[in-house]
Amino acid sequence: MSYYLIVRVKVNNPEGYASYTALTPDIVAAHGGRFLARCPSPVTLEGPREDQRVVLVEFPDEQHARAFYDSAEYQAAKAIREPFSEAQFLMVPGV
Repeated sequence: MSYYLIVRVKVNNPEGYASYTALTPDIVAAHGGRFLARCPSPVTLEGPREDQRVVLVEFPDEQHARAFYDSAEYQAAKAIREPFSEAQFLMVPGV
């Protein structure tokens, strides 16, 4: 069953954050994942306005999603991201 990472990010420094986004595609791919969406300005149709960047990543299963997040490569990229943004990562199973 596919697993998805839903990521909401408040980017405080776009230039610094760009160094993180340059690293993540290869790390995601190395763990069997693929980006489905990388949106800096989502459109809110209902509820409170969403003004944070939203990212959706698909992995083949829970193990691949966790292996991505826990990997040394991603943790190094995360350390680059953290000074420039505030993020929320959610992992959800597909249906």
